[in-house]
Amino acid sequence: MAEVVLRLTVRALTALDLPLCTWAGSEHHLRQVAHQLDRARLGEVDYLALCPPSGQPVAIGGVDYQASDRAGTLWQLAVHPALQSCGIGSHLIEAAEQHILARGLRRAELRVEQSNIRARILYERLGYVRYAEVLDEQEERPTTYTVMRKSLR
Repeated sequence: MAEVVLRLTVRALTALDLPLCTWAGSEHHLRQVAHQLDRARLGEVDYLALCPPSGQPVAIGGVDYQASDRAGTLWQLAVHPALQSCGIGSHLIEAAEQHILARGLRRAELRVEQSNIRARILYERLGYVRYAEVLDEQEERPTTYTVMRKSLR
C-alpha cells in the first residue's frame, strides 16, 4: 500500500472560492459563508481555507471572535467528503487555534450536534472537553449541541 502525501497551505477563504466549495453545504449555507466573509473583512472573524497546490479549498472553517468572551469560537468546519478521515480536519482545527492564539486569546470553543459522534470524538482527541449542552430552537428543527472548550498554549 502506497502512502500519499498531500501538502496543504492555510489561507483566508475568499468569495472566489465559494463556487469551488459546493461540497461544504447547500446554496443557502454558502450564502451564509459569503456573509461571514464580510465579517472577516471587518476583523470580527477569520474564515480559513486549507488548499493543496491547486489552490482549490479541500477544507474550510471559521473562528468567531465575538461569539464568546476571551475565546475564539470555531464553527462551520467542513472537509471535502472524499478526504475525510485523512487528518485534514485536525489540521484545520490546529490552524484555527493558531489564529486564536495570534489574537492573544487562550481558549477555543465549539459546538457539536449531539448526534455527530465522529466529530465529538475528533474534538475530544484534540483536547476539547464538554462543559455545557444547549438547545438551539432557532434552526429548522430544534437541535441539542454539546459545547466544548480547550485551553490553548
